[in-house]
Amino acid sequence: MSTRRKLHLGAFMRPVSLHTGAWRYPGANPDANFNFSHLKRFAQTLERAKFDAFFMADHLAVLNMPIDSLKRSHTVTSFDPLTLLPALAAVTEKIGLVATASTTFDQPYHVARKFASLDHISGGRAGWNLVTTSNPDAALNFGLDDHMEHDERYRRAREFFDVVTGLWDSWADDAFIRDVESGIYFDPDKLHVLDHKGKYLSVRGPLNIARPIQGWPVIVQAGASDAGRQIAAETAEAVFTAQPTLAHGKAFYADVKGRMEKAGRNPDFMKILPAAMVLVGDSMQDAQDRRAKLDSLVHYDSGLASLSIAIGHDASKFDPDAPLPDIPDTNASKTARQNVIDLARTTNMTVRQIAQRLGGYSGLAFVGTAQTIADEMQDWLEQRGSDGFTVNFPYLPAGLDDVCEKVIPELQRRGIFRTEYEGNTLREHLGLPRPENRFFASGARQMSQSGIGQ
Repeated sequence: MSTRRKLHLGAFMRPVSLHTGAWRYPGANPDANFNFSHLKRFAQTLERAKFDAFFMADHLAVLNMPIDSLKRSHTVTSFDPLTLLPALAAVTEKIGLVATASTTFDQPYHVARKFASLDHISGGRAGWNLVTTSNPDAALNFGLDDHMEHDERYRRAREFFDVVTGLWDSWADDAFIRDVESGIYFDPDKLHVLDHKGKYLSVRGPLNIARPIQGWPVIVQAGASDAGRQIAAETAEAVFTAQPTLAHGKAFYADVKGRMEKAGRNPDFMKILPAAMVLVGDSMQDAQDRRAKLDSLVHYDSGLASLSIAIGHDASKFDPDAPLPDIPDTNASKTARQNVIDLARTTNMTVRQIAQRLGGYSGLAFVGTAQTIADEMQDWLEQRGSDGFTVNFPYLPAGLDDVCEKVIPELQRRGIFRTEYEGNTLREHLGLPRPENRFFASGARQMSQSGIGQ
């Protein structure tokens, strides 16, 4: 069945695989998270396959888990995204480059300056994954004893967004006239001083870098809480989310796009891209055998630690062979906690079984042949469960190569994935308009028309 809608595919690359056993899989690169030559090769392979973006999540702390579990993790070391992505920009030409920056611990001037720089260096390929950091251990790395309360983090994030985007609009697009004869470098009438004073932030501005090539780098967000959905509806242009089934995906899609309309934004100007691990086999049995092999490489200690982090409680105190007990609310990620609760309710797994699942990869997974995987992706697209996916790979390099060399050609054959990039910027890849400058030209009136929230 054909469709005029096209899939959008981002690649989740930090860590290079979310599966705990990935680094131990036969033929895998155990040091892939911290080896530039490997990451360069991955980015170039993804670009040849016409992926929308190379997406680097970030963590501001080594996970606080028992050392017997931590010592098995391949995520304890990796590059800072905003150091790595400019280097990758120099060895790629088209693929988008998305990085996480926290609104909880970063300062808006730093975020605005770094992403504007990345956008100029890459020729308009930058994306900002706006997150509120949920890991309480990160607070200790920034001189804080207490972690900001969940909803308070989102209220600060909303103001943070306004400040960063306001700083990006400090200069009109044609502010820098560089008139050698007159000696005038820029037009003072095309400079705006933000002078923001809000509840959480005080930032004078202006930003000391020209307006980004894309106007603003693409705004990417995540989250399943009500506060997370609302800020995404008001501000996000791409949404990274965890949806375990198509039914969940359709409900999330309808809810967030509906909130967009209520906020006066065009729902077409947001792409919802659930995370999905894609594991390709020559047959269904071959794919299932590969998944079983991968899962067998996860140690139980890692699973128990992953469960504790997800629910914000010490799971080692639970009866491992009993159902998951009631989990009180915490200040940790509500998305992760709810996913665990949903998994327990729908599967009747014991604590031990849930821990083993979380220790590997417990999210949405497409495991099969190129044809069956393309069937599932097309189904999500046509039923409006998503606009595409944020693909994570079971192991690298082979798992990434399998997707690029087998699944992508099948999607292209069906006419639901590009064979060439539509343009040069990440906005063009995603079909997003360039936002008007709110302080110059037609500004604020056209913001709502372009789909960018106030």
